[in-house]
Formats: sequence, structure tokens, C-alpha cells
Amino acid sequence: MNLERYERGFSEDHRGNVEFFNELNLSDYKRFYTVTNPKIGTVRAWHGHKNEKKLIKVLSGKFLVGVIKIDDWENPDKTIYPEMVEMDINSDLLSIPEGYANGAMNLEENSKIMYFSSSTLEDSLNDDYRFDSKYWDPWTSNGGELFE
Repeated sequence: MNLERYERGFSEDHRGNVEFFNELNLSDYKRFYTVTNPKIGTVRAWHGHKNEKKLIKVLSGKFLVGVIKIDDWENPDKTIYPEMVEMDINSDLLSIPEGYANGAMNLEENSKIMYFSSSTLEDSLNDDYRFDSKYWDPWTSNGGELFE
């Protein structure tokens, strides 16, 4: 799988800097939220949607993000290994299509990540699939302690 990314642009002068994603059309997205994990190795996983897509942007620190295509929403294949992406504040935006589950583990203290959602909260709650954080477990092999 090749996850879609929106390229990060950056400009700097004597006044400071500007980060931008000019190729991104936000008309598909209805809301956003942020998550801060104070302790290194905190895992928040697995959360998926049949119809909702998401964008991910790291605001501070560093995260290991896992993304997996769900083959069966009632009993997903445990042998499929998620695609893993390390992200920090200099990373491009990562797009997670509908039909996927995702999870994230922070690799630095007080890391903060932002999610854009294509669904309203009500629509999202009606399209909500959660799996145990160890259902697919790339976390412990990457230093995670699975603080849930």
C-alpha cells in the first residue's frame, strides 16, 4: 500500500516562517481534533471507519503511525501487518482512506498530533470500529509500552 501524502511547503525570512499545504483541498473535511500524549510509548489504536477518511499532521514531537486496510470488519485478518510511518513536525500530511484502521504511538514526551475527519461526529460514531491495541502489534517491537 502506498499512503497518499500532501507535500509540506515551508518558507522562512526575518519575520519567521510559514508552513503550508497548498495542494490540499479541505472541502472534504468537516472537523479536526488534537491528541496529546505526555508519556513516551503511549499507544492509541486501533480505530477504523468504512466511510470516513482522515488526515494526520504532527504538531509537536514524534509519532509512529500505523495504518491497515480492513478486510473483514467483524473478524479482520490478524496476519496482515500494518504500514508504519514515522512522523514529526516536518512531515507531510498523511491521508488515511476510508476502509482503513489507524493507530499512533508517540516517540517523544508531550507529543501532539492533529486529525482531520471527513465525517461529522454523529456520522463518525455510526461508522466506528475499534480493535484492541494488540490486535496487530507493531508497537512493542518499536519500544511501546502500550499505555492505553
